[in-house]
Amino acid sequence: MTSTLQAARTDEAVKRPGRWLALGVLVLAVLLVAVDATVLGLATPYISEDLRPSGTQLLWIGDVYSFVIAGLLVSMGSLGDRIGRKRILLVGATAFGAISVLNAYATTPEMMIVARALLGVAGATLMPATLALIRNLFHDPRERSLAVGIWGATASAGTAVGPIVGGFLLEHFWWGSVFLINLPVMLVLVLVGMKLLPESRTANPGPWDMSSVLLSLVGMVGIVYAVKEIAAHGFAWTPTAAGLLGAAALYGFVRRQLRLPAPLLDMRLFRNRGFSGAVLADLLTILGLSGLVFFLSQYLQLVQGRRPFEAGLAELPAAIGAVAAGLVAGRAARRFSVRSVVSCGLAAIGLGLAALTVVGQSTGYPLLGTALLVVGVGAGFSFTVTADVILSSVPKEQAGSASAVSETAYELGAALGIAVLGSIVTGVYRDFTGPAGTPDAAHESLGGAVEAAAGMPAHSAAVMLDAARTSFVDGLALAAGVGAAVLLAAAVAAWFLLRGQRLEGGAEHP
Repeated sequence: MTSTLQAARTDEAVKRPGRWLALGVLVLAVLLVAVDATVLGLATPYISEDLRPSGTQLLWIGDVYSFVIAGLLVSMGSLGDRIGRKRILLVGATAFGAISVLNAYATTPEMMIVARALLGVAGATLMPATLALIRNLFHDPRERSLAVGIWGATASAGTAVGPIVGGFLLEHFWWGSVFLINLPVMLVLVLVGMKLLPESRTANPGPWDMSSVLLSLVGMVGIVYAVKEIAAHGFAWTPTAAGLLGAAALYGFVRRQLRLPAPLLDMRLFRNRGFSGAVLADLLTILGLSGLVFFLSQYLQLVQGRRPFEAGLAELPAAIGAVAAGLVAGRAARRFSVRSVVSCGLAAIGLGLAALTVVGQSTGYPLLGTALLVVGVGAGFSFTVTADVILSSVPKEQAGSASAVSETAYELGAALGIAVLGSIVTGVYRDFTGPAGTPDAAHESLGGAVEAAAGMPAHSAAVMLDAARTSFVDGLALAAGVGAAVLLAAAVAAWFLLRGQRLEGGAEHP
């Protein structure tokens, strides 16, 4: 009798009217975050010119969002399990829109860094909630695979919409306008989400443990900060101490989760090889990609002289490839295997990045566009299938925690990628030799060099800019090579860790 009732409930869930419209609301949240992440890269040259950040401050502007969101995702995912995933999504979306205004009107580098950090707090509520709600909206494995594919494709579409819309705004308005485009999306999300999204939460989840929240935040921020600083400046007492503190905090977090009757994060999730393999694949993929992507817009604008809108269009092949691959990834994984689709996707990204190691100041667009298309296709296949594996590996009442782990891997990889690969670009760039009279600001960032050139004699400015651009491209090529090595290693790891994993297997739990 009980099994009959459970089957009836599952069938009712599968046939829930309006679930696809509800998915449309959820992907708006994904679009919100994806657009915000991509427009920052385009706006960086303008932010550099207006706010005059140092090279270190510029990196902080780029990665403090990821620091904070990585430190809070598990906590916010667990909070959504407790107070309601719909509620935390709508509150987070409202805060995200409001804080976007603060980003738009920042007047100093320090204010911009704080605004990005606050945006990370709001952003930490969005991504876990969207995936967890998809897990609870779609109980049929094939429908869920398609829903996750649409979710991933929307994130990829956001990476295309962001640069194009952002490029248009940057050519016609001031740089802060790129953050204000979050407001109409947020407004639609909140108003429509209130009507369409079903509420879901974990029954009897236990109290929200603040000690675990603090340990998680201190641990993640300490580790990422240490990696960033050591990669940029070498070993020193402050980042080493921060790294040790972060490691100790994460160790305490894990021990506490194992002892608590209702932990913030159920560590037993990692006993599932498919879950752990998918999480590791996501982390390494983003690590290999993010540092490069952060500097690609600068390359297109400041090295090749493209206008912002043109630079946005130039990045379009990556998004097109990711959207197309994401929509068919679930079907491909069922026809072939999870590990073959994920491993081939990761290898494709690695090969695309390897092609970028030969770029120069005047590299033609056919090479760039083809490499970006290959990277996009690989990312679409790997990210969509790993997200599906992560969701289907756990019972639906743990969907929030599992989604939070997935997104934490994503954001941690982004922070580490910007820290490590970004520091490679910055480190190589700073060593360029300019003519006599080259100001120190020109060595801080390529944007600083372009600005400094305006106050130099024409011949000296041309020599200095050529040296700066050559050095920047050398750093970009080296970072692309490191990223390619990371992705190819991730492809090999995924092949072994995802052995025997199937999307149908473990798709439903009692």
